[in-house]
Amino acid sequence: MADVDETAKLWKVNRTIHELVRDRGFLVSDDEIHMDLQRFRDLYANNSGTVDRNQLNFYTTSRTNPTDQIFVYFTEERSVGVKTMRKLLGILEEKSIQRGIIVFPGSMTPSARKVIVAMSAQYRLEEFSEADLLVNIVHHTLVPRHEVLTPEEKKTLLEKYRLKETQLPRIQLADPVARYYGLRRGQVVKITRPSETSGRYASYRICF
Repeated sequence: MADVDETAKLWKVNRTIHELVRDRGFLVSDDEIHMDLQRFRDLYANNSGTVDRNQLNFYTTSRTNPTDQIFVYFTEERSVGVKTMRKLLGILEEKSIQRGIIVFPGSMTPSARKVIVAMSAQYRLEEFSEADLLVNIVHHTLVPRHEVLTPEEKKTLLEKYRLKETQLPRIQLADPVARYYGLRRGQVVKITRPSETSGRYASYRICF
């Protein structure tokens, strides 16, 4: 029964991480997003019903920039340490990919988090626990639509309203929506909400 629950959990996690990567502008097939639980079990579970997380690893390419790739790495380790981070970095180096996301079933040690910071000049590393990905937060009906502005769109926005960056409302790096889209400091998101009077209205926030 535990294996059945674990498989169902990983099915949801796998779907959310594929949606996340797609929503950031990377190529993802509809088959991965719409795969049902039985198909997932047939593909990834062994005879005893256990899913080998290593089989869930994948990498993909940006829809607009073929040189921009991202690698998603699932680990079995419940407490991710430096050793696992080194393993991920080795894969990224081998594949010449600068962006990596690690997904883990438990937690991450402070030492492992320091690796993310220490390597930030060369690699853009992000981390999500499986619990973070059980539900896709941006697909929730109460979460308004978020769109990440390009540098050109940001420049146009600031010029149009004669604003400085510091005058925009803020969204924190640690905000779940900011993490979902992989926002970096200085990036701006357009948030579109329904309005009773005008149909919908847009607001903007800058990541800090």
